[in-house]
Amino acid sequence: MQFRVRAVNARQEVIALDLRAETETFAIDAARKRGLAVLSVRPLGLAAAMRGTRRSRFPTLLFSIELMALLDAGLNLVEALQTLGEQETGGERQAVLDGILASIRRGESFSQAVSHFPQHFPPLYAATLKASERTGDVREALSRYIAYQEELDRVRKKVVTASIYPAILLAVGTLVLAFLLFYVVPRFAQAYEGVSGDLPFFSAMLMAVGRAVREQGWLIALCAASAIGAALWTASRVQTRARVNEWLWRAPMIGERMKVYQLARLYRTVGMLLRAGIPVAQALDMVRGLLPAHLRPPLERARTLIQEGQSLSAAFGATGLATPVATRMMLVGERSGEMAGMLGQIARFHDEQTARFVEWFTRGFEPLLMAALGVAVGLIVVLMYMPVFELAGSIR
Repeated sequence: MQFRVRAVNARQEVIALDLRAETETFAIDAARKRGLAVLSVRPLGLAAAMRGTRRSRFPTLLFSIELMALLDAGLNLVEALQTLGEQETGGERQAVLDGILASIRRGESFSQAVSHFPQHFPPLYAATLKASERTGDVREALSRYIAYQEELDRVRKKVVTASIYPAILLAVGTLVLAFLLFYVVPRFAQAYEGVSGDLPFFSAMLMAVGRAVREQGWLIALCAASAIGAALWTASRVQTRARVNEWLWRAPMIGERMKVYQLARLYRTVGMLLRAGIPVAQALDMVRGLLPAHLRPPLERARTLIQEGQSLSAAFGATGLATPVATRMMLVGERSGEMAGMLGQIARFHDEQTARFVEWFTRGFEPLLMAALGVAVGLIVVLMYMPVFELAGSIR
């Protein structure tokens, strides 16, 4: 199998190389024999596709919370991991804990042990632990990662919660429209076949749709299923998602908010790495994968500017990675020497902005969606009954 390994060499440079090995563990061992400190490992080719279909079932955040609680209780790291392992009766979590314990007993550090499981522990997790091992305070590293992950989850939950009601409303409205078009309208069309005289134009069109559904129902259902399948396949492609993201980023208001959301993630992650003692240039290289593709070149230019001696605020401002508020707050952080904490404050400020925008958008979007669905359903009903109204008028 072929693996892509990202590691730090003896000159403290982040490099990427491809290695052939039977497993990820063997690939990591091969990189370490070359004197490299491994940051991440991912399979290439068919192995990457197969791995992409399997989701991690290891609760990294819960594991960190439980481990920190046991360390606070006075247990050492090995005893805490053994205690967590004794609670399991098998499964993936048991295998991961056994693998970490086995690595520690072989003399590896905790950060090296978790780096053997990149599908469960992201490179940021291992890097934070590695930085904390210089001082021996693993608990502090766990606390930083837990706070970081909880902040991300808090914003994500706000977005998901605000999207639930519009999604349910859209689904129910679509089902109602489908019921009218594919069940009620065909029966009305059959009832109107014996009516003499011309139907109103739009009613005639609706009745034509009803007759087509009744006569060619299976063909229409097959075409609809094929269209849905093609849409799902297209949506699953990386190129399609990238184009949709580019379109959304260009959309007024939405694109600006998406950029603020991504920049908040960038500030929070860089702040956590700086607090762990990782140099700025290395931290920026590690967070590159968190950003969308079109923001990665500006991040690379910012990293180059910092290596040339510019400050973080100047580099981010020159490459468009800083909002006006972020630039001013970074300057304050540089003067006070608390850049890590200031980046966290900037991220929280922008997260609140994003949460307010999502709440405002959903409050305005829900009535519009309800009105649109109501108009569509009402229009279909009126068009179905319009011939009845005209017939009643002619009887008079």
